[in-house]
Amino acid sequence: MPPVAKERIAKFLARAGVASRRESERLIEAGRIMLNGAIVASPATLVDSNDSLAVDGKAIGRPEPTRLWRYHKPAGLVTTARDPEGRPTVFATLPKNLPRVLSVGRLDINTEGLLLLTNDGGLARFLEHPDQGFSRTYRIRAFGDVNEVAIAQLANGITIDGIHYRPVRTTLDRRGNSNCWLTMTLNEGKNREIKVLLQHIGLSVTRLIRTGYGPFDLGKVAPGDVEEVPVRQLPKLLPGYFASGGLLPARRIVVARER
Repeated sequence: MPPVAKERIAKFLARAGVASRRESERLIEAGRIMLNGAIVASPATLVDSNDSLAVDGKAIGRPEPTRLWRYHKPAGLVTTARDPEGRPTVFATLPKNLPRVLSVGRLDINTEGLLLLTNDGGLARFLEHPDQGFSRTYRIRAFGDVNEVAIAQLANGITIDGIHYRPVRTTLDRRGNSNCWLTMTLNEGKNREIKVLLQHIGLSVTRLIRTGYGPFDLGKVAPGDVEEVPVRQLPKLLPGYFASGGLLPARRIVVARER
């Protein structure tokens, strides 16, 4: 049989959904990770699926299928496990019967809508990576006098303060006396991109709701609710990540839940 491929332990822990790679390195530095009965000293240590790993004395569990959930994030929550300012977090409000999950990217504290959650760190990185080119769709309420000519210019890409923004698909859904509703679809996602683009054309964002991420839609998930994407659908929705004929397992390491 061919040898089992080894990888860095920090990468392995992130792929297993234990924590991000950086947070896994912190766990190692804190002496909380054991490999074959010994405390791990370096995040560059190589491991494979035959090794015995434990976090805080709790051993690795059996491999579980990769799972993914759609979560409707309300405004007012930060997308971190802990917040130094003491603000409420997404992870503190999730249902208690949910396994330990990672978020796919983040949403700003005042941004609402679709946030994907997964038990597989590798899938989270796959969905976040710019090379995949997954689009993000938002519904936006904006204040100001909407200019349809300016909106059309966004479809060609635009440079603002020396920063180039790729073409953005924008539609005007509804116009009021002082507000309008827009739908925008982005394929990159620079910091504060929507607010910067709309401010450039004279609009101020007053509400921002993400309704789509790649092949996943918010649908009718109510604010604060979580709905799992059926496991059988994942290979069809994400063929680039899943092997033909079945799911790639997400190895699970049982650690103290960060809620």
